[in-house]
Order: sequence, then structure tokens, then C-alpha cells
Amino acid sequence: MIKALGRVLIIAGSDSGGGAGLQGDLKTVTVLGGYGATAVSAITVQNTLGVSAVYPLPLDLIEAQARAVLDDIGADAIKIGMLGDADVVERVAQILDSVRDIPAVIDPVMIAKGGHPLLADRAIGALRRLMIPRSTLLTPNAPEAAALTGLAVETVDDRRRAGEALLNLGAKAVLMKGGHGAGDVLVDLLMTPQGESRFETERLKTRHTHGTGCALASACATGLAQGLTLTSAVSRAWSFVQEALAHAPGLGAGHGPLDHAWPLRDSP
Repeated sequence: MIKALGRVLIIAGSDSGGGAGLQGDLKTVTVLGGYGATAVSAITVQNTLGVSAVYPLPLDLIEAQARAVLDDIGADAIKIGMLGDADVVERVAQILDSVRDIPAVIDPVMIAKGGHPLLADRAIGALRRLMIPRSTLLTPNAPEAAALTGLAVETVDDRRRAGEALLNLGAKAVLMKGGHGAGDVLVDLLMTPQGESRFETERLKTRHTHGTGCALASACATGLAQGLTLTSAVSRAWSFVQEALAHAPGLGAGHGPLDHAWPLRDSP
């Protein structure tokens, strides 16, 4: 049983539908026993059918939120989600440089589940240059890994090659997600300079997958904040998300959300 609270500062966009973004992150952190605080990077207008508008927040306001949390409550881990553009990437990199002893889990959010872009094209280079080297753990899906490396990312071997490329760019560890892959088996790879761990399960056939990446990254950050080793944090996070997918409540007419609170519903 984990007794450490684990403070997680989440820098991410707001999802009005509650399935992803900082809302999904906060639910995940809380259910896993951590304490979540936020610095909102943008406000999105979205539901299960997609994103219809994105409103970025001013750089100084994003930083002021983060500084307010760090200077008072503090953080044991930082989770980075949607940043939006290169200027925000640069400002968040400065924040991370001021707290180098705090592990950072970086989810390089680029495209919403419905296809709406959440990162400007010119920001991909900034993300590659500034976020990857500052990541304790990077959690890209296949399209994100392809954009960051320029490599095709379709098979498990492709994932492995892209993960190695991301490690070479400076990431301390990479969780290569297989959700966009084909086939009946889902394979995720946790890659570090010391080796590889494989997470494998039968793929769930469901359209209710909104928030999967956010939940996985924030669950990993919570584990690190609570003092778990990287492998243990990822293992617990991975299992948590698989169950959240299996328990998805079926909300909405599009890509519905996970059930982040499934452990509470499964309690006696």
C-alpha cells in the first residue's frame, strides 16, 4: 500500500467534456491517492464528437499559475500535456529548468482524438528540442513519435526504433504506446538506456478511448511522485488505464471517456 501522498503539478489544456486534459489528469491523480494541482495552458471547447475551438492562455498567466503552486504547495512530479505552440513550449521549458530535481512526465499532445490539431506545426521542432531532453518519461503515441523522429511508426519494431531515436534525442525514458497499431494485441514498450519492458494485452474493441494518453501519463507521474520506481509507476499506470478502458461508461455519441474512477466503483 502506498502511503506517500504525491503532489503532481499538471500543465495542460482544459477539456470541457471532462475525459482528457487536466480534468482527466486530476481524476487520475486523485483516484491513485495523489494530490493534483494545475496550470492551465489553454481552454478547449470539446465533447466526445471532437474539438470545436481552442483558446490559448497568455504566457505570463500560464507561468504564474505554475509558480504559485511550486512556491507554496510544491510538487513531487510534473505532468506536461497540451502546450499548443512554440512560445508555450519555451516558457514551460524555463519552468522545468527552475525545478530540475522534480521528475517530468511529458505527453507530447499534438492531435485530439477526433483529429483537431492541438499543437502548431512550427512547435514540433521546439517540442523536440526543448521538451524531449527535459523528460524523465516521454509518452508518445505512434503519430506523435513519427512527427518527432521522422520515422514510420506502425509495427512493434518501428516503435522500438522510434523509441531509440527519442532516447538519443535526450529523453531519459520513453513509453512507446501501441494504441494506434493494428492487430488484436496491444503492445506498449517502456524503453530506457538500460533496457526495455514490454506491456501486452488483448486489444479492447471500443470507441470509448478518449483520455487514454492523458490518464496514462498522469498515472505515471503520480507513481513517480509517490516514490515508485519508473518501471513500477508505469506498470501500475498501464494496468489502471486498461481497467479504465474496460469500465468506460459509454457516454456521448463519439469517442467517449474512460472511467477514471473505476477503483471506487469496484470497492466493496
